[in-house]
Amino acid sequence: METKKQFKDRIQLPFTFDVSKMLEEAQALKQEHYEYYKVIQLRAPAHLVDTSLPFPPPASDYADGSWTDWLDTPSLEKSPYLKSIIDTFSQYTTVNLVRLLFLAPNSVVKEHTDPTLGLEEEKSMIRLTIPIDNNDGVSFYLNDTLVPMKVGECWYLRLTDSHRVINDGATDRINLTIDVIPNDKIVELIEKGQ
Repeated sequence: METKKQFKDRIQLPFTFDVSKMLEEAQALKQEHYEYYKVIQLRAPAHLVDTSLPFPPPASDYADGSWTDWLDTPSLEKSPYLKSIIDTFSQYTTVNLVRLLFLAPNSVVKEHTDPTLGLEEEKSMIRLTIPIDNNDGVSFYLNDTLVPMKVGECWYLRLTDSHRVINDGATDRINLTIDVIPNDKIVELIEKGQ
């Protein structure tokens, strides 16, 4: 969906989720993936979830996720509350990539942009972010200003703009990220938040 309208770079959506349930399931998955848990895929390209499926053909454009089918991973199937959150957004739009992102204590994500994650971009996805565990030392900056995300909230962030994350705390920062296809229904929700 292409939109000519300009949106704010950060918009809180009208959802809140149960932090204790999300945290319990995220911690259980972290234990299971103890060797490498910076990213736990909950929805992923179908051929990565079911290796019997063929690799998708080459695509000229990967931005909107249409180059592949997407499937729930076994990790999501073990996480009923997280799955219910994904199901919530599936009522509004197509959900593609879903991940739990962990940022270890005393770590940073350097400033960068994600060129295909903004409402203003033609034929792209957008990312919804739900903080699950943000200790007092976690700071998310977008366009050099702090985004005041609280756990359990849901935010649209225009990630085509410069952003960075700092975790000066003593525990992991954990976010649930949900990449969706923008359509009229999801844009309407974002406009309500704006």
